[in-house]
Amino acid sequence: MIRVLMIGPARSVHGGISGVVNNYYEAGLDEKVDLRYIGTMVEGGRMRKLLQAGTAYLRFLAALSGCDIVHVNMASDNSYRRKSVFIRTAKRFHKKIVIHQHGGDFKTFYEKEQGPRGRERIRRVLSMGDAFLVLAPAWKDFFGKIIDRERITVLPDSIAIPAAYEKSYDNHDVLFLGRLCREKGIGELLSCVPALAQAFPDFHLYLGGIWEDEALQKLSERYREHVTWLGWISGEEKENWLRRCRIVTLPSWFEGQSVSLLEAMAHYCGIVAADTGGIPQMILPEETGLLVPVKDALALREGLSRLLREEALCRRLGEAARRKVETEFGIEENMRTLLAIYEKVLGG
Repeated sequence: MIRVLMIGPARSVHGGISGVVNNYYEAGLDEKVDLRYIGTMVEGGRMRKLLQAGTAYLRFLAALSGCDIVHVNMASDNSYRRKSVFIRTAKRFHKKIVIHQHGGDFKTFYEKEQGPRGRERIRRVLSMGDAFLVLAPAWKDFFGKIIDRERITVLPDSIAIPAAYEKSYDNHDVLFLGRLCREKGIGELLSCVPALAQAFPDFHLYLGGIWEDEALQKLSERYREHVTWLGWISGEEKENWLRRCRIVTLPSWFEGQSVSLLEAMAHYCGIVAADTGGIPQMILPEETGLLVPVKDALALREGLSRLLREEALCRRLGEAARRKVETEFGIEENMRTLLAIYEKVLGG
């Protein structure tokens, strides 16, 4: 059995990478390979994060000799900086390395926040991977200019598909799932509330996530009649909200892909999302949802209004989204691809 040492944020962290890792565990990846996972980051203050990173590195050193492959889940910014240490260490120990890139803003990090030396360091680190996994074809095009394109494989996020059911579209409920911050388009989304509430008196926006912006949280509280903060939701509670709400929206400024959109597709939701990152791989305009330009509050409001107004359109798009996620984004096929990548990396 292949021995895989996987690193990434702690599985308890509220975020996309943790969700992907937890999906792998729930689907039984740890039964198909000898899988050991080390969380390199936790939520909390600076000292708690530093302690976690240091402890994780010591555990990583102790586990290296017993693994065949090091699988690194990485985003940009601090995530890249932390993981670069682990990648360099694995390379010194002559381990096979799979780098799994999840971040939606790596382009800005690489092109605008790094000088020539910084970009060269990033190229050297990323080139240490024997395989490089990205979430969408657009990211293969981007990273193909930085490292050997032949090493790059598109491996979209995936989910376990829930059983089919008959969804009701007789409400005006909209759901958002994710970090509650400016970069997720929460400012634009909240700006739509007054007009949507006037057009649809029973309109209600449900926000599932953790607030990261105090000013936006205060703004949301001005619309208590039409906006409810759910906190971070998961498991059966999240399933219930996805079944209940007619529409799911994700107006992010940037996005690698989005597990929450896959979950919305699997629950027949009408979707209004930003045209960025890997989202167009999932949401085909007028086929499986509606796409709107990034940071365009007016277009977002018009897209939401359209699906709130046209029940038949919302149903058609939701049912098509369900068919697409069933055929292209199921966890079983994703794991088969991942296992084949492991075999290829080991020369099998």
